[in-house]
Amino acid sequence: MGRKEETTVKGKPVTLMGNRLREGCQAPDFKVIDVDMKEVTLGEFKNKVKLIASVPSLDTPVCDLQIRRFNDEASKLSGDLNIIFVSMDLPFAQKRFCHDNKIKAVKTFSDYRYADFGEKYGVLIKELRLLARAIFVIGRNNVVEYIEYVKELTSHPDYEAALKELKEILK
Repeated sequence: MGRKEETTVKGKPVTLMGNRLREGCQAPDFKVIDVDMKEVTLGEFKNKVKLIASVPSLDTPVCDLQIRRFNDEASKLSGDLNIIFVSMDLPFAQKRFCHDNKIKAVKTFSDYRYADFGEKYGVLIKELRLLARAIFVIGRNNVVEYIEYVKELTSHPDYEAALKELKEILK
């Protein structure tokens, strides 16, 4: 089951799989793979504020800048926060990227095995089997407080809006 969205890749519409989330809904649990090839679920971040960014690939210019920005911002925010990036990149590629770029405050996870996150959060691009760019801010109680589905895959998200929401929740 797919849906045509306003999401585009270089101006061409793509089909996103899964359901689009709404603010105020309960965040769906998901299963992803960490850089050590272990399965991880949303439940492992219980009682923490979470910013989850889905991205096509860490090795692209916009994704690279995005993860660096949130890695830098994480040091200014509460320890009660987990910043999580999910992509279809293989776990060992994510590990190499984070090591080479000194990404320490952001956790990276791969959706390559199950595409579980992509389908449950409505960001799996059918035509490419990549994830669309999106930001989800999820409170301690796992309620989705903020969502941005970025319309053009090669565009940056609204960093300021996501950070403003994070700061409000962390007060």
